[in-house]
Amino acid sequence: MPPFPQAAEVSTQDGQLRRNLRHATHTIRDKRAAAVAELGDWAALRAAGAQIKDRTLRHLDHYLEQVEEAVTAAGGTVHWAADAAEANRIVTALVRETGETEVVKVKSMATQEIGLNEALESAGISAYETDLAELIVQLGDDHPSHILVPAIHRNREQIREIFRERMGRWGRPAPDNLSDSPAELAEAARLHLREKFLRAKVGVSGANFMVAETGTLVVVESEGNGRMCLTLPETLISVVGIEKVVPSWQDLEVFLQLLPRSSTAERMNPYTSTWTGTTDEDGPRHFHLVLLDNGRTDTLADQVGRQALRCIRCSACLNVCPVYERAGGHAYGSPYPGPIGAILTPQLDGMASELDASLPYASSLCGACYEVCPVAIDIPEILVRLRERVVEGGPATVRGERVVLRPARGHAAERAAVRAASWTFGHPAALRTGERLASRARRLVPRRLPGPGSAWTETRDIPELPPEPFRDWWRRTRGGTEGRDGRDGLEGGGR
Repeated sequence: MPPFPQAAEVSTQDGQLRRNLRHATHTIRDKRAAAVAELGDWAALRAAGAQIKDRTLRHLDHYLEQVEEAVTAAGGTVHWAADAAEANRIVTALVRETGETEVVKVKSMATQEIGLNEALESAGISAYETDLAELIVQLGDDHPSHILVPAIHRNREQIREIFRERMGRWGRPAPDNLSDSPAELAEAARLHLREKFLRAKVGVSGANFMVAETGTLVVVESEGNGRMCLTLPETLISVVGIEKVVPSWQDLEVFLQLLPRSSTAERMNPYTSTWTGTTDEDGPRHFHLVLLDNGRTDTLADQVGRQALRCIRCSACLNVCPVYERAGGHAYGSPYPGPIGAILTPQLDGMASELDASLPYASSLCGACYEVCPVAIDIPEILVRLRERVVEGGPATVRGERVVLRPARGHAAERAAVRAASWTFGHPAALRTGERLASRARRLVPRRLPGPGSAWTETRDIPELPPEPFRDWWRRTRGGTEGRDGRDGLEGGGR
């Protein structure tokens, strides 16, 4: 995938995409704001969610072992996957053991992260997405562009054309007279998927949460397709990131209040499915849980960056982000777009590519993402942390090993500027001299910067310099004094 600036340069030129995104994100965030405003204790719930996640992450090894023990006791089988390749091998082998060549899938970010559909296809196994938006993306040979609404970049007319042209290749075709009415589009999808639900012997899912004390998995959804995948097949395989565990049902209660209001702006999800192992008379006869690491323990090793593992995939940060609204999800080159993707993808990947190095800069640092995050992830703080790692390099944990990352290419000027600024701010006399020189030469400042600075001034004006530095103004108007070390004593100003 190309770095974010290159991809965004293309996507921002698509007027239809920008109109689709603007309409959808504004609608979702306005509804979310109204739903959150109904709760007088939202701030307390948000703090509780963050604290539960942090406590769980501090003792993650304990809770994961508890999950394994509980799932096994309930008749399930637990598999551990260190990375995407191992997870794909496990799932592919499990499907092959059943003798089936088709699986139905619940919407899952984890399976997108590891490229499971592609891995199954290479093994001769067809994976059918059953979430309406995921179905649109799959039929259109497309990629998701939003965590909650993967087809947010498509409008109704585009969806109708995709259904009419592609649905027949995957199963039951769309009606010949299909219109772009939401009801008719949903009905066409329902009829198309019903035959797959009734035929499938293997289901694949992720999970929104895992309850450690009972080994229960939880999926929340709005359409009911997930419940069909979780109950009808004979074999169920769930691929779940290790950070999705919560200690108890009492802890789960907090997140079942936070998630629906932050994602779909609902008081509760229309469908909340829970399952614990297997039973003889209800649901799948065989249950496999694949616990996925794939860079999560590396992220956990960073005391600042580990906040990203609190994420409950609500997508609230995407809907308020001015960068996402204009660039769209595809520009992020990852299943995790928007602000959360800008901090999660580089950490999971270990800053291994040009794309990873560019994502921390896909932000204006306005802080809107932090304000709406239901588990209080300080995304701007992590972005700054990752930018420092890009520019300066330094120690990090990659695939469980402590390594020293080299500075990314193309940041020499930024690195020199930061070091010069750091030295200047540490030497007040030099700072004072620089301020005076800048004020006196303010008329010589160009409207656009040369070299690496030209990218900054393509979309911004250089701030106008004042006729005199603040220190000189203060000393002249308030009678401040200057010490021998070059520091100013601001007399008469109070505290």
